[in-house]
Amino acid sequence: MMRSLWIGSTGMMAQQMNVETISNNIANVSTSGFKRQRVEFQDLLYENLRRPGATSNDTGNIVPTGIQMGTGVKPSAIYRINGQGTVNITDNPLDVAISGRGYLQAQLPDGTTAYTRAGSLQLNAEGVIVTSDGYPVLPQITIPTGARDITINSSGEVLVKVDGSTSPTNAGQINFATFVNPAGLEAIGQNLLKETPASGTPTTGAPGSTGFGTILQGSLESSNVNVVEEITALITAQRAYEMNSRVIRASEEMLATTSRR
Repeated sequence: MMRSLWIGSTGMMAQQMNVETISNNIANVSTSGFKRQRVEFQDLLYENLRRPGATSNDTGNIVPTGIQMGTGVKPSAIYRINGQGTVNITDNPLDVAISGRGYLQAQLPDGTTAYTRAGSLQLNAEGVIVTSDGYPVLPQITIPTGARDITINSSGEVLVKVDGSTSPTNAGQINFATFVNPAGLEAIGQNLLKETPASGTPTTGAPGSTGFGTILQGSLESSNVNVVEEITALITAQRAYEMNSRVIRASEEMLATTSRR
């Protein structure tokens, strides 16, 4: 079989994954806190028909370049680009946007901790601050009955005014988590990420402290997907896919010519 048939097929499969990644970015253009992804590619192993640096005769002359035949391409990683998304004002007191580094922490039903940049928070029936899926924000914060005028300052303090009191009461503290390698977090859907050996262990702290971003109340961080860039990347991937399919078509025609002879 001609090598070009296999090489062209690896190129088509690689670009298919590229298109699928771009389509996921575009689909999440309105998802709060979503971070766009990019595919990284690597060339495959090479077949040495004539190894560079080998001797070409018994007098010791060195082959300057040799003959190395590539065997195609493969995706090596899909990495997350953790750039800041645009902050949109919502005027909802429980909406919080993260400006800078950090993730909100949420407790999953199995007791493990997940991390998110989506700050659309709500109260459950017990007055606990939870995510839109009902997962308690950690450290757990309970708003007392009869509380009004919830204020979340830039340092993560949750202040409320209780009926009969003129001064605000501190109901709790929102802490952030940061990672040495946030691109190594595992996405599990629902705007949630989980710690992995690649991400490293989390470092937690109050918003605004050294190494942590701040909180903006009444706002949400939008997706950092740039539609124009994604459409441009989509067109490029589509053209690359078409060119690889032409390689396969040309190889088939060459094989047909050979067989006719």
